[in-house]
Amino acid sequence: MDKISVNILGVGEVQVTKGTSLFEISELHCAKDRPALVAKVDNELQDLGRAVLYDATVEFLDITDPQGYRTYQRGVAFLMVYAAKAILGKTTRVVVAHSINKNYFCELPEIPGEVTDELLEQIENVMRETVAKNLPVEKRTLPKEHALRICEELGLHDKISLLKYRHNTNYSFYKLDWMYNYFYGEMVPRTGRLDQFKLIKRKRGFMLQFPDATQNYEFVELAPENRLSEVFAESNQWARIMKADTVGALNDKICQDGSGEIIRVAEALHEKKIALLADQIMQEHRPIVLIAGPSSSGKTTFAARLGVQLRVNGAIPHIIGLDNYYLNRDECPRDENGDYDFETINAIDTAQITKDLTALLAGETVEIPTFNFFSGRREYKGNFIELSPKDVLILEGIHGLNERVSADVPRADKFKIFISALTQINIDDHNRIPTTDARLIRRIVRDSLFRGASAAVTINMWPSVLRGEVKYIYPCQDLADAFFNSALVYEMCVLKQYAEPLLFDIKPNAPQYSEARRLIRFMSSFLGVPSETIPPNSILREFVGGSSFSH
Repeated sequence: MDKISVNILGVGEVQVTKGTSLFEISELHCAKDRPALVAKVDNELQDLGRAVLYDATVEFLDITDPQGYRTYQRGVAFLMVYAAKAILGKTTRVVVAHSINKNYFCELPEIPGEVTDELLEQIENVMRETVAKNLPVEKRTLPKEHALRICEELGLHDKISLLKYRHNTNYSFYKLDWMYNYFYGEMVPRTGRLDQFKLIKRKRGFMLQFPDATQNYEFVELAPENRLSEVFAESNQWARIMKADTVGALNDKICQDGSGEIIRVAEALHEKKIALLADQIMQEHRPIVLIAGPSSSGKTTFAARLGVQLRVNGAIPHIIGLDNYYLNRDECPRDENGDYDFETINAIDTAQITKDLTALLAGETVEIPTFNFFSGRREYKGNFIELSPKDVLILEGIHGLNERVSADVPRADKFKIFISALTQINIDDHNRIPTTDARLIRRIVRDSLFRGASAAVTINMWPSVLRGEVKYIYPCQDLADAFFNSALVYEMCVLKQYAEPLLFDIKPNAPQYSEARRLIRFMSSFLGVPSETIPPNSILREFVGGSSFSH
């Protein structure tokens, strides 16, 4: 029989029979404690069920790799849907609504009342029995008519709505026992590789918990439901009211009503939320507003729009970017690799900020610096500020909520706002859109248009940005007086037209290629919408240009 050469990264070159599956190769050459879940074949992400037909370089990915971890989450979600339908009926609707700290909040919308502990125990038992059976998860290519008929039989109406906008005549479904399901990413080869998960009751649904990547893949105690959970719930409910909670439903709405209405309503919701925050700040007499959030949340535009609403209330806003208080480059701390660490709070001159804020509250005039990113130094150019009784100082930046920034400011004088783009829409009931993906696409577009950075450069530095957020930003979100969700339900329809050419430009031999292909595949489900109808004060304008707040 024909033999081919497979170069396994971390193992070396091996000879295998032509047509051998990646799964069979992984069984022979991968560690048993953390088995392979998916593979890169010549830098292209592939299911382990794929047969190897030619000489290739293969990298097997387990749960410790981001792509492997996503595959694991996807597999456990499929397993949960299978178990729930096995107990409640094949047409029962099961929804993976959103993610909190990489765990999935799930709902059973057709179940009256709260989901009970007894029901969750039944679902988890079926899941564990299925894991013990080590059933295969097979990829099947189905003609369009067959795929749609299966979706109808299994109550997967969200898939029907989604697939009708795809150009394919055949669709790839995954089959587990009697259950077919559609996923836009790769799937695990067998259920035996999905042995770590928990189901935990929550109000209106339950959490599907995964092992924590930051805690050596052990389970950690889930935080109680908080305001972030409420923001997600409110956003999901709003999207359902608008009949745009899945990509298929959004595409339907665009086709039936055009994009104008949903853009106007989404932007009006933002404006209403910002106006309510301005009212609260004025009613509580808070002269210092601190805004923080992760990268590409729209902090700059949000601060400007909040300033407009404060003016409506009779206040005069003064907006300052926290970046202006960066330490001079030669004083900036370095990370473990010896590179400048601009994500840490220690890169900010917190002592000077606190001194300036205290002076302003005392009625003194303060000169605010400007950071020169070319020279790497703070400069003073005569930007003097003095707060009158009706003035409000708005300070925005990734570390805005950190107490070190405003240590000497009385708590009653400051109002803290955490802003993030918390995705309001999912691809379908079982394929959620990670908030990090939405922000990454925002940043890819902005970095290309305004910073001259390629998509490959942005993708390459993104893991470092996320690590900084986990370490420095998210721990401060519980200090917020208010949360603002900057996501716009229609934004991916606009961003895809900017992002796709940048991602297609990444060559197959580039390390960022597989991630670029994943993002392209994800965006392909959305219908395109022109950017001309986006209002000039929209947060989205911060990323695609044309903002009325640009100088």
